[in-house]
Amino acid sequence: MARMEELVVGLDIGTTKICCVVGEVTDEGVDIVGIGTHPAEGLRRGVVVNIQRTVESIRHAVEEAEIMADCEIETVFAGIAGSHIQSFNSNGVVAIKSREVTSKDVERAIGAARTISLPLDRKIVHIIPQEYIVDDQHGIQNPVGMAGVRMEVKAHVVTGAVASAQNVIKCCHKAGLHVADIVLDALASTEAVLTPEEKQLGVALVDFGGGTTDLVIFHESSVRYTSVLGVGGNNLTNDLAVGLRTPMDEAEKIKQRHGCVLSSMIGSGETLEVPSMGGRQSRQLDRSILGDILEPRMEEVLYLLQNEILKSGYADLLASGVVFTGGASLVEGLAELAEQILGQPARVGYPMGVAGLKDIVRSPMYATGVGLVLHARSMERRASSINMFRRALDSMKRWFKDVF
Repeated sequence: MARMEELVVGLDIGTTKICCVVGEVTDEGVDIVGIGTHPAEGLRRGVVVNIQRTVESIRHAVEEAEIMADCEIETVFAGIAGSHIQSFNSNGVVAIKSREVTSKDVERAIGAARTISLPLDRKIVHIIPQEYIVDDQHGIQNPVGMAGVRMEVKAHVVTGAVASAQNVIKCCHKAGLHVADIVLDALASTEAVLTPEEKQLGVALVDFGGGTTDLVIFHESSVRYTSVLGVGGNNLTNDLAVGLRTPMDEAEKIKQRHGCVLSSMIGSGETLEVPSMGGRQSRQLDRSILGDILEPRMEEVLYLLQNEILKSGYADLLASGVVFTGGASLVEGLAELAEQILGQPARVGYPMGVAGLKDIVRSPMYATGVGLVLHARSMERRASSINMFRRALDSMKRWFKDVF
């Protein structure tokens, strides 16, 4: 069995599937050594609504990953999503005591940005520095060692509902897992599918999942805006189930195998077999009907995204365009329709930057799981395992304060 100190595990708890990805840390990077997936039960739009069913789904996915990786999983980095996620920008200002910026000064500045008034039912999930300002010098990414008397940090703050985050952690604990950290799904996905050049020039990542569509905007290598829309791939599936009068499970299969959100890409004469309800005989339908059903719904989602991008103020600064990821982004014609509506270059993002079973995880549906593994590795590189454990323990204490 592989030694646990060499392994990092990402657990993507999504609306439609639970995905467990095991990575082995090497000198060159991360090798993916195990993957486990299981249909998600007990979640709605990224939020746990049935703990027991969610626990069982997690157990199945983890057991599958354990068998493939030949290990016993104890600690995971868990993803979190849902329409309860909210974000905003905050500033923190401190005096530089020794006239030279130290790591403690940086921590104090971030702590000052953290001191904001939040409702009792919300807590901070992430606080991400965007830039530091030492005296009048702007645009500093790492101020440690610089001379000055005053330092300011501009940070992006992501908050979540306490109950929703605690329920995710509870489910992991009931499945026999310790949670080292919780990470916003879309932020984890950026680790796996975006290049440093895209983050520098400006890019919008859209994590198109089953229950929600998450947006993260980067500019000058920093997170500038995040947002969560309460629509996702399940809306497309539901439209197909109603329009084709077929069960939801069959509608999902039809979407994955034959779905297209751009009618002009569907050739004439293409047909497909559609199962009927109540044991009735299956029907042969023209594939163009899928475009008639899916294209209007996808246009609605893209217009909602367009409004969010305009709201962010960075619509004219996305030189790298829009990158789609998540399982629902596999539907044919998405990038082409997005370019028409958003007026930005668009592509579908696939996980990269890993070795091992990279061919198996080379799908947008694994972007969050792989991103969680890469996030875990970056944490290990920044601190020793003992310090990481202490920091993660402190983080978990904030969430668990009134749970048990």
